[in-house]
Amino acid sequence: MLLTEFESLPADEAADLVRVWADVPAWVATLVAERPYGSVSALAARAAELAREWTEGDLDAALAQHPRIGDRPTGPGAEAGHSRREQASMSDAAAGMRESIAAGNAEYERRFGRVFLIRAAGRSPEEMLGELERRLGNPPEAEWREAAGQLAEIALLRLRAALHDAQLGAEPRPDAEPTEEP
Repeated sequence: MLLTEFESLPADEAADLVRVWADVPAWVATLVAERPYGSVSALAARAAELAREWTEGDLDAALAQHPRIGDRPTGPGAEAGHSRREQASMSDAAAGMRESIAAGNAEYERRFGRVFLIRAAGRSPEEMLGELERRLGNPPEAEWREAAGQLAEIALLRLRAALHDAQLGAEPRPDAEPTEEP
């Protein structure tokens, strides 16, 4: 979608699109209310800036939409479609790797009370398992902040995949890496 199309959408339709990037109500409302941005880069920079303000409650609310790493997201919605693409490397993971990740997910949920979240796009199953194991050692305060950072990375990837600038004529790239640090 062209950024100009996004900027001209009615607020409720624009919010529906932004909510797929990260379902954090105040973040969604602010990104929609502050339109127009003029460029995808400006929108991404503002999205990253606002993401740095997310709270643990924002993270927990947003994670209601995220499947576990290794689960096969189903359904026709945009969220499920993004998750399938982002976790594509898991489709070829060996059974033992899937079992290790499932066991790690269960331990993570027991320890932190939420699903393990990682930007899966561009990562192998081995990398995700390594990060899962490392993050199990985090204190709760550090872990929710790391998880929120991962959510911000996911949101920026989705934003950049969904929108492009008209003057550049470039199509959105589903594998685009965020240029702003969340």
